[in-house]
Amino acid sequence: MLSISRRDLMAGLAATSAAALFGSGYAVASYRETTAAAHARVAQRSRMLETRFGALEYAIQGRGEPFLMVHGTGGGFDQGLRFAGGLISNGFEVIAPSRFGYLRSSFPPDPSPQNQADAFVDLLDALSIDRIPIAGGSAGALSAAYFALRHPERCSHLVLIVPAMNLTNRDPVEFTRMEHFLVQKLLTSDSWFWAALKLAPNQLFGTLLATDPNLLETVSASERERANLVLNELMPISLRAQGLANDGKYAGQPTDIDFSKVETLSLIISADDDRFGTAHTARVISQRMPAGQLLMFPNGGHLWLGHDKELLDQITDFVGRNRGDRAN
Repeated sequence: MLSISRRDLMAGLAATSAAALFGSGYAVASYRETTAAAHARVAQRSRMLETRFGALEYAIQGRGEPFLMVHGTGGGFDQGLRFAGGLISNGFEVIAPSRFGYLRSSFPPDPSPQNQADAFVDLLDALSIDRIPIAGGSAGALSAAYFALRHPERCSHLVLIVPAMNLTNRDPVEFTRMEHFLVQKLLTSDSWFWAALKLAPNQLFGTLLATDPNLLETVSASERERANLVLNELMPISLRAQGLANDGKYAGQPTDIDFSKVETLSLIISADDDRFGTAHTARVISQRMPAGQLLMFPNGGHLWLGHDKELLDQITDFVGRNRGDRAN
């Protein structure tokens, strides 16, 4: 999810102006190879379902108890599966949809998180699943929370991971006209984004992924690999542009969810140094919920870097300990 300081934004995006340096045949070939590989990666791994809101793309991986994983900004079913890798290893069958405007999912006339939550019900009906735990990361936390609020009989557990929501009536990301133009270029153009990946990856970690890039030097090799995969798997960015713009709209405007009415057992997770400020959001949400539990990491940023195994083990334990329970 976007979390951008003026300095980091301009450092990262100004670097993309050096894309002209990639005018050589080698660079063109590298760009084409990267783009083709990205398209191939997201092709033929997913299934399609026709819902009341149009086509919904989803993928299923693993065996065991079903678990619905909702991706964050810049994602798709592929990011959902990436986030849920540990849950798959822990014995869950992960169902990962692509939200409205991402990859092959439709972009309906009203692409609200409320309607997205209702589309999840269509997915569960098609899969003959009565009740399921759901996790939503970053901007995907909005539709996950609405799913629990609007369909409590279908939601056994709610997990909100680094929830990107506006609870203070102030959009934490504000742009000048020039900054807005540059961000639009970066997040809608495969060539611009590819150039930024090559020229300024640390700036992208600090801005688009809202995580201090210095943390990459302090974590395990497997965590560095996960972080790099999350960043690089934003390609092809052009197939995510509508979803990205939609997330910016709904994550930026004030959230009207009445969390006091969310009775589903809930786990809210964040890190104190998340540059998107989700630590404060997580604390507020957990205080407002009748059955909200808070898990806060001291560091890790928006990617909870260095804490992935702990996070997924905590989710596994949370679901396992509370099967069939409801708030009083």
